[in-house]
Amino acid sequence: MRRFINLLLISFLFLSTACQREKQVTQSPEPEVKKTILYGIEADDYQLKKDTIKMGQTLGKVLGQYGISAQRVDQLDKAAKEIFPLKQIRADRPYILFLRKDSLNLGKLDYFVYEKDVVEYVVFDFTQDSIAITKGEKPVTIKRQKRSSTIESSLWGAIMRDSLPYSLAAEMEEIYQWTVDFFGIQKGDNFTVIYDEKLIDSTHVGIGRIWGAKFNHAGKEVYAIPFKQGDKIQYWEYDGASLRKQLLKAPLKFSRISSGFSYSRLHPVHRVYRAHTGVDYAAPKGTPVRAVADGVVTFKGWGGGGGNTLKIKHAGNLVTGYLHLSKFAAGINKGSRVSQGQLIGYVGSTGTSTGPHLDYRIWKNGTPINPLKVPQEPAEPIKKENMAAFEILRERIVAELNGTATPDMIVTQLDSVEMPKIDTLKVENSKK
Repeated sequence: MRRFINLLLISFLFLSTACQREKQVTQSPEPEVKKTILYGIEADDYQLKKDTIKMGQTLGKVLGQYGISAQRVDQLDKAAKEIFPLKQIRADRPYILFLRKDSLNLGKLDYFVYEKDVVEYVVFDFTQDSIAITKGEKPVTIKRQKRSSTIESSLWGAIMRDSLPYSLAAEMEEIYQWTVDFFGIQKGDNFTVIYDEKLIDSTHVGIGRIWGAKFNHAGKEVYAIPFKQGDKIQYWEYDGASLRKQLLKAPLKFSRISSGFSYSRLHPVHRVYRAHTGVDYAAPKGTPVRAVADGVVTFKGWGGGGGNTLKIKHAGNLVTGYLHLSKFAAGINKGSRVSQGQLIGYVGSTGTSTGPHLDYRIWKNGTPINPLKVPQEPAEPIKKENMAAFEILRERIVAELNGTATPDMIVTQLDSVEMPKIDTLKVENSKK
């Protein structure tokens, strides 16, 4: 009998343990509560209030509405000097208040967050006796984009019409400034470009690297292939020639040609026909003017009807002139050495002029020549020892531009010439 009872007891214990194990296995784990993190702060316990700094409004006035005393504001000002001086706070920039929800501290301001721009922010922490100030950046995601557009009137017009990032136009002009005449763009010219778009959530905040571009101008395709030669990534044409040339295509951006090179032009002021051996670029007063090539300033001063004038001597017995400037850039004097793209002055209407514009001129061995028809010599091309690596990278980028690239062909780094293996047969066939 006792043996029978022991067997029953053992069976009961076994069944109890098995049920407990089954319960443990089948019991679902407690769901993890996901916390809301904003600007590095756990935001669930706070009421958030967003507003913008008003014109003439001080930070002290804003904080004073939420119980931060003048003494605390003075403490904040001293603590912020080395990290983010309060004088850098600007009107129309947004800020966010983190106000306590709990009954004991209802409405108490714990954090004040100031957004410097769409990416960077500053957090002022009032939770302790000493005020902490930290800077941060919102997480930015990168989305690779390939976009194409056909031009009706201008590059900027196409960018706006097709809802492309405005900064893309500036980047395209920067890359092609030696090669494409943006003042001579024709209806039907088109481009395709691959670039990294920067996003915060789904909001566009800028663009990153341009991975490649193809610009069809006047029936000619001009590629821009990024490649690292030496210690710098630059853009190259399909055959490995540099997109950089001796002279920039134009000394300023965001303008239009209002008058061309001519030996018989009706003068807009004197109303007589006379030579105009330059190109006029109409642009708002103050538009930056840049040197088209490395050189030395040979003249700075009043040029009679040309108003404020600069002349710069370059290699190859070339001299460029910049007339009607509103003022000269700081540090520009006769004898100054300037580099290509350097700021040298600002568009104006000095001298004999009917409105703000730049009269841009070029002389070769003392003879005026048309700035729009100057023969261009490219900078150093891809070196022979780098050509094989360049060709592999080029074929990948061209394939992506043309929509024929496979996922393994997409180029994602340019910091070394070591490229992932590629089907050489596919490359050879693409050249045919």
